[in-house]
Amino acid sequence: MYLQKKLILSFITLFMILPCMAQNKYETIISSQEGEDWWGGMVALGSKMPYRNELRLIDLSQENLNNQNVPLFLSSKGRVVWSDRPFSFKTEAGNIHIYSQYEKISPFQAGSTLKEAFAVASSRFFPPSGVIPDPLFFSMPQYNTWIELMYNQNQEDILAYADNVLKHNFPTGVFMVDDNWQKYYGNFDFKPDRFPDPKGMIERLHKEGFRIMLWICPFVSPDSPEFRDLQQKGFLIKKKGTNEAAIISWWNGFSACYDISNPKAVAHLKKQLKDLQEKYGVDGFKFDAGDISHFTDSTLEFYDKSATSVDMCEYWAKIGLDFPFNEYRAGWKMGGQALVQRLGDKDYSWNAVGLLITDMISAGLLGYSYTCPDMIGGGQFGSFLNIDQSKLDQDLIVRSCQVHALMPMMQFSVAPWRILDPEHLEICRNYAHLHQKMGNYILEQAHHSAKSGEPIIRHMEYEFPHQGFASCKDQFMLGDKYLVAPIITKEHTRSVKLPKGTWKDDTGKKFKGPKTIQVNAPIDRLPYYERISKK
Repeated sequence: MYLQKKLILSFITLFMILPCMAQNKYETIISSQEGEDWWGGMVALGSKMPYRNELRLIDLSQENLNNQNVPLFLSSKGRVVWSDRPFSFKTEAGNIHIYSQYEKISPFQAGSTLKEAFAVASSRFFPPSGVIPDPLFFSMPQYNTWIELMYNQNQEDILAYADNVLKHNFPTGVFMVDDNWQKYYGNFDFKPDRFPDPKGMIERLHKEGFRIMLWICPFVSPDSPEFRDLQQKGFLIKKKGTNEAAIISWWNGFSACYDISNPKAVAHLKKQLKDLQEKYGVDGFKFDAGDISHFTDSTLEFYDKSATSVDMCEYWAKIGLDFPFNEYRAGWKMGGQALVQRLGDKDYSWNAVGLLITDMISAGLLGYSYTCPDMIGGGQFGSFLNIDQSKLDQDLIVRSCQVHALMPMMQFSVAPWRILDPEHLEICRNYAHLHQKMGNYILEQAHHSAKSGEPIIRHMEYEFPHQGFASCKDQFMLGDKYLVAPIITKEHTRSVKLPKGTWKDDTGKKFKGPKTIQVNAPIDRLPYYERISKK
């Protein structure tokens, strides 16, 4: 009986393992060299990098954790892992296990440092295009209406938001009208009951110094005139083996979806967007909802029969190259291209403030230089509904704002004048102006990245290899000139590790590195250090 049970159990185990073995024909185990650390795979795993602890199995073809995926690993010892196709990976007992159904993946030596590994990977696999998104992204703050209006986008409140930007003396910049401004998905006209004069609204916002972007997605509401037209043209993703449009589940319900692997469907969509720009004066678009998970269902049939879930995500990203004002939150490859990426929605918490740094660093190392660190204070609207201002941690909002201020981009959504008292509002305003003041330098770094591929936000290990910075997750370099050490906890003190060289802090005080210093930073201070010399 025991033998019989054992045989049955063995058959069951084999039955369960066989599909996994069939799907992942190739396995690579990368043993880290002494003192070697690894980064890569997913932007959203930035806080886990470098990978020193065990990590569950991650399948790049199935999930993107609300952000960008890249089939790349880089090591502090100059090794590189790359595949053109998605793979799965996990970390266990100090080793990286990589599984692929396409090819045997092996690391190769590209130098002796993280920076050298990145340089080779960038030039070979995602070379810089020489083009940047519109310069306004880098020199002025952005404003997004999601937190304040959610699904109630309307002309009156949008103008009121913009008026408050001016009233409270914040710099004008990119202004994003978020989800549900349009009649329904797949339609690109404003809701007439909520927008009595959309062209006049946009003209007014332009005169006030804003540039206007509208939220869009690849989905199409079923049973709409657009759905019927696109279905007839064959421009929608189909149910496998039929000519019927597939209905896909996503966070806003159930919709059909443009088949963005079909060049004619893409040309049709681009025409709708350009006609919208011509009609209303819209400057660009927030391209949302291109997540890999939307395209993983095996019953879906794409125009490009060889396309997989990640290819569909990449097809969606390529549309943005025609629009200098663009933004993406999900992605596959496309490093070095003139696309604005944004970190996935963070919650309202001190932990999330710290994630802004780790995830921005990982974005840079994966080729996404032109990235915005989510929304100031967090991008989850529930955190700011019906709030009791007396219970809101206003210091958290300010510290989040300070992190944004010396990043490539900064984006407000929750209105600081609604949730902050005069003291904290004044601090946020000052840091919005600091970002504007630093705009020329940040823009220079963007142009440098477009030529060299180098990240704008750099890990300390990247800029100062083999000097003990591999595990440093709470400070970063802005280009090669500024070391930024934000306060990301409730305390107003922190230690800052200065590399070799002469450094001048935000108060004008000079320090000789290498050394670790203790810093006192009251709520109105963001510690940062300008490199005066390398000696």
